[in-house]
Amino acid sequence: MTPIKPFITLGVESSCDETGIGLYHSEKGLIGHQLFSQVEIHSEYGGVVPELASRDHIQRALPLIKAVLADAHLTLRDISGIAYTAGPGLAGALLVGSAVAKSLAWSLKIPSLGVHHMEGHLLAPLLEKEVPSFPFVALLVSGGHTMLIDVKAIGEYEILGESLDDAVGEAFDKTAKILGLGYPGGPALAQLAQQGSPDAFKFPRPMIDRPGLDFSFSGLKTFARNTFAKHPGQKADIAKAFEVAATSTLMIKCRRALEQTKRTTLVVAGGVSANLSLRQELDAMGLKHGAQVFYPRQEFCTDNGAMIALAGHFRLSKGQSTASGEIAIQPRWSLEELEPV
Repeated sequence: MTPIKPFITLGVESSCDETGIGLYHSEKGLIGHQLFSQVEIHSEYGGVVPELASRDHIQRALPLIKAVLADAHLTLRDISGIAYTAGPGLAGALLVGSAVAKSLAWSLKIPSLGVHHMEGHLLAPLLEKEVPSFPFVALLVSGGHTMLIDVKAIGEYEILGESLDDAVGEAFDKTAKILGLGYPGGPALAQLAQQGSPDAFKFPRPMIDRPGLDFSFSGLKTFARNTFAKHPGQKADIAKAFEVAATSTLMIKCRRALEQTKRTTLVVAGGVSANLSLRQELDAMGLKHGAQVFYPRQEFCTDNGAMIALAGHFRLSKGQSTASGEIAIQPRWSLEELEPV
């Protein structure tokens, strides 16, 4: 009897300022991943420059693919399918990853699939040893997105609430810029907050006094700006007050979402899920209300190829694929549009 060949998925992430490559094996799980961050390239501009991001993805993608395959002792011929980030993200950056993935897949005569970037984040905790069971509530928090989702199964998503203005990661970055901190701002603000006093200032928790699960963080950013104008010598205290207000707001909304859906499992993913203050808030809430909380490991909180390989694997291994000759991206793309697996 001929043994069944394992399905090996190559994942390509290029939605913004990080080039990520991952390899997912149907029997062994994640077998390789590498990442190149463009932080140094964009730091002098204080934010991501789309054209520079696209150019760097062009330079990094193929060398990273070769390196990941070499580390796993595999060749291109061993790959069963290729997944790439098709959106949301920067159009130019998405086109680079799409073109690389589609060209490789065409030359190898294997299927390829455009993956939703946020579905990659949502499923990233499934790369860990202890994984959440469906259904669950997911909090996705990044520089571009803040949303609560009822996750019934892979591809069966209902958005419960989302930010009406700035995403929480964006608010972290903008507040860091107000305080004169470096790029990327979120981690710099969180680091400075460790030196601040929790009693120096009390910032508002936006939208917790009204029903629903939507978010708003632009007012909190403005409150931080006004406070800094009055107290320019208390940067650490302002950073602390901002972080506490933001993470407390996220915790309160998560608790409401669990109560509303009657779920007992919460998944937290995206770049801001690496924030230790947020994890402490949510862990305490979960312990108090009998809910399990799951996160990806720190290296998989930010954009990475491993999560794209995983998300793509679930779909490619079930026969889903994108038309072979089409290089298609969706810079704006709702999770609710995805097909179930």
